[in-house]
Amino acid sequence: MSDHFSSALPSSDSADPRSPAPPPPESPSSGDGRERSGGTRRGFALLVAAGLLWGTSGLAGHGLQAAGVTVSAVACYRLLVAGAVIGGFLALSGRLARLPRTRPLMVRLLVNGLLHAVFQYCYFASLTLIPVGLATLVKIGSVPVFVAAGICLAARRAPAARLVVSVLLAVSGLALLIGFPATGASAADLALGMACALGAGLTFSVMTLVNRTPVAGLDPLANAGLGLLVGGLLLAPAGLAAGMAVPLEPAPLGLLLYLALVPTVLAYLAYFGGVSRASDAGAAVGTIAEPLTAALLSMALLGEDMTPIGAVGAVLLAAAMGTDYAAGVLHRRRRRRAARRRAPR
Repeated sequence: MSDHFSSALPSSDSADPRSPAPPPPESPSSGDGRERSGGTRRGFALLVAAGLLWGTSGLAGHGLQAAGVTVSAVACYRLLVAGAVIGGFLALSGRLARLPRTRPLMVRLLVNGLLHAVFQYCYFASLTLIPVGLATLVKIGSVPVFVAAGICLAARRAPAARLVVSVLLAVSGLALLIGFPATGASAADLALGMACALGAGLTFSVMTLVNRTPVAGLDPLANAGLGLLVGGLLLAPAGLAAGMAVPLEPAPLGLLLYLALVPTVLAYLAYFGGVSRASDAGAAVGTIAEPLTAALLSMALLGEDMTPIGAVGAVLLAAAMGTDYAAGVLHRRRRRRAARRRAPR
């Protein structure tokens, strides 16, 4: 486990800092506002870190498929190995035994496991029908829209300007970065592949919305590890039917371990550690660092060229992520000025 991520995650033995009681009005002598804004910044930073790590998974998956590993096996092994690693750590450290056996906690783990399984299956199914780049970008490009719509529907309110700007920048940037790549797929395969990619995006968005509400006693480490393990077990029948063979050679085995440990274990720890702390806009666009990372790595390692339009899209993606941070800074400054004006003289 990375000490960086472990230090950023709350312990199961302490009160969950992600669900604080409504804070009192901020005063110059109160640290509540600073603590909450610090948690929001940390949540957004963890989501960006998750996106950066997820952006490396495409290259690992590409290498495994080139070695003859089926897409179902890649998805199943990814979840099973990652879940087993975190689950083993929880068991050895005694945290698994201390995990409360409450109904809400068990329901959350089962829901997350099902969402993991459906997400992986939809995504890898789309890769068999349409180009990898198109599938990945459609999947991620749909997330900000689905998440923003879910946040507004749940709150029964119109989206704030901060959320609208972030989502519009993200969707515009992804549309340009996609470049509408040509595909030799038939119309039926293209439609089905796009539907699978959108299904993956919708499933991931539901996971984001569900996990914005914490469950008492369920810290990010247990939430990530046990959910991944349940998802892997649910995918096992499909993996066994398609074939689970992996060449016993250093390169494929190394890629499989990398895929399970880095863009899965570390990425999901960062994701579950940040999703309930980030602002609405941060939750919607934080993880779009994934396609930006994937595009840059493809240029560096696979020799793919980025068009000028794609470069503009990359800039817009970076701007979408920066918008949430900049808006948060301005909001905190306004609150401090208002607090100083209200302070007795």
